[in-house]
Amino acid sequence: MKVLVADNVSEQGVAILKKEHEVDVKLKLSQEELIKIIPDYDALVVRSETKVTKPIIEVADKLKVIGRAGVGVDNIDVEAATQKGIIVLNAPEGNTIAATEHTMAMMLALARNIPDAHKSLKEGKWLRSQFMGVEMRGKTLGILGLGRIGSGVAKRALAMDMKVIGYDPYITEERASAMDIELAELDQVLANADFLTFHLPLTADTRNLLNKEAFKKLKPGVRIINCARGGVIDELALAEAIEEGLVAGAAIDVFAKEPADPENPLFKLDKVVVTPHLGASTAEAQVGVAVDVAHGILVALRGEPVSTAVNVSAVPAQVMQVIKPYLTLAEKMGCLAVHLAEGRINSVEVEYDGEISEVDTKMLTTAVLKGIFNPLLQEPVNYVNAPGMAKARGVKAKEIKSKEAAHFVNLITVRARTEKGETVVAGTLFGKEDGRIIMIDGYRVDANPRGWLLISPHIDKPGIIGQVGTVLGGHNINIDRMQVGHAAKAGTNIMVMGVEAEIPTAALEQIKAIDGILGAKLVNFNAG
Repeated sequence: MKVLVADNVSEQGVAILKKEHEVDVKLKLSQEELIKIIPDYDALVVRSETKVTKPIIEVADKLKVIGRAGVGVDNIDVEAATQKGIIVLNAPEGNTIAATEHTMAMMLALARNIPDAHKSLKEGKWLRSQFMGVEMRGKTLGILGLGRIGSGVAKRALAMDMKVIGYDPYITEERASAMDIELAELDQVLANADFLTFHLPLTADTRNLLNKEAFKKLKPGVRIINCARGGVIDELALAEAIEEGLVAGAAIDVFAKEPADPENPLFKLDKVVVTPHLGASTAEAQVGVAVDVAHGILVALRGEPVSTAVNVSAVPAQVMQVIKPYLTLAEKMGCLAVHLAEGRINSVEVEYDGEISEVDTKMLTTAVLKGIFNPLLQEPVNYVNAPGMAKARGVKAKEIKSKEAAHFVNLITVRARTEKGETVVAGTLFGKEDGRIIMIDGYRVDANPRGWLLISPHIDKPGIIGQVGTVLGGHNINIDRMQVGHAAKAGTNIMVMGVEAEIPTAALEQIKAIDGILGAKLVNFNAG
């Protein structure tokens, strides 16, 4: 496959991509140039310079993944990518330490007037009294956003004997308490913080979060730090608040417009420390984000779920370790269910029994949906667009969980319902990775879900399996494995027969016509 690297990333990341794919490095492309060449590529790597807009995505017919070598993805139209089934991933941990340390450096520089003191001394002046600072010990640090960087800042601030309060609508009281952070509402943080630091993404909800009205809610004399995203603070309102004495000072690394306008009012204020978006600018971070995004792209191009995808529900590493061996099995079960179902599927119920029921299984359910829709649709189905495809087609997905799994440590059961009835498929792992179908519509089986499978319920009487074999032999179809399932009810059974090629329609019709055959379905797992 072909990968386009459109921004300057570490050569170590590029080298990783080159081990498996053809890689082109083309920097400083205009939108028109990118639109012209992107149809040839399966993956795109960018940093913050290249804007991946909807017009680019609309013509990227081969594109499977966009990788952002960094944390923010506001230069990528994630909604357009999601609608087209393109995975958007980032490198959330590669520059975590760099951004955390830069936040602390900016906070300390602001508290102790270091930039102005440095400049003054370089000019030959010794003005100690003009640069009186404040201690951080005993002060309250307000953190807006308690993700990896926000929680890293909290850890370091606590080590400096600061009190930490935080606002994050997606974190629980228990988690905040475990980090010794007092969780509070936004207005409470604004009213009590001596230092206020931002660690939020730029969204419709966070744009200009600190605006003219919000500045009125701040504790007088607060010092503000933003090393997150430009645009979360109204820069003009911040400049006015500093000039009016409401805010003691600010340390800003990111701006609403970058490169920043030289006429930005913040640049004219002595009480503002500024840096040109240096949060991730360490040698270690640049290598880290490039390596992380390269590995993520390789995983995505293999068709496997990516834990750092921003348009797929994030899966913690400890959860992924549990569910990953079941992902292929879950997808194959969805594929089997859609082949066996009579009529259009209108609902899917996935039941998780045993130890696996104790973790988040949403990605496994998505794998089932992926398996259902891949054989049906012309467009590619993946972990990004499968839930949307189900919703658009009126297929309701539901999860059921139980810690009891009868004869198995873990068991997954898929029930696909149509207007004509219900198809039930159950599966588990034998060993650590050997996925097996162990039940089909009440018949106990042990089937390896690979290649082509002929599945045929039949009357339990002599000669039927031989007749099926004769038909297949007559069409030069080789059987490579076979078993007869345990009867669900007296007098019936099911044969599960692996074949090495597609069975022609004429041969299937001959099999269905055999006296005692109750049905015959050919399942192609290669299409799922």
